[in-house]
Amino acid sequence: MSAVEYAFFRILRLFRRLPANPLSVGNKKVIFLEYFKGFDKVEAVQGIFGAKTTEVLSHLKVELSWLMGYMYVDGSDGHLVISKGYLNNGNRTDIYLDLIHELCHVKQFMEGKELFDPKYEYVDRPTEIAAYRYAVREARRLGLSEERIRCYLRTEWMDDEAFLRLAKSVNVAVPTLHYKP
Repeated sequence: MSAVEYAFFRILRLFRRLPANPLSVGNKKVIFLEYFKGFDKVEAVQGIFGAKTTEVLSHLKVELSWLMGYMYVDGSDGHLVISKGYLNNGNRTDIYLDLIHELCHVKQFMEGKELFDPKYEYVDRPTEIAAYRYAVREARRLGLSEERIRCYLRTEWMDDEAFLRLAKSVNVAVPTLHYKP
């Protein structure tokens, strides 16, 4: 991601804290289960919401955004915002794991947890660690290698130190490189 894209991404994160996001003009809203048909039957999703899975996903709004990026839970009302570009061009496994991750945040939001607690850096937030742990567990269930899971965890907004903290927090081993002097 270029410096301009990174700066734009940071600004976007600030906008989503507003009660009415001006960047959502022109976005399409759909119901989760109308767009992601059958997702309420996915074991990992049922593990998040239990017996209320179909009910929750039948009411969960998804905002399909024209903006670049990935996906996140809107802090104003708990709906999902997903980049159309990411849905159309992203890696299908990453999209699936991101949906699992974000649905964990939807549940956290429903429970009244602070998703964007400024006391923590992104990778240190308890809500992020819990969501990443669940996504990593699902990645392992799918049979992804530890290397592939590391690739999934590594994002452009994390520096090396943050990535290592996150990997450690979610029990993903990062090989130590040994250099000869």
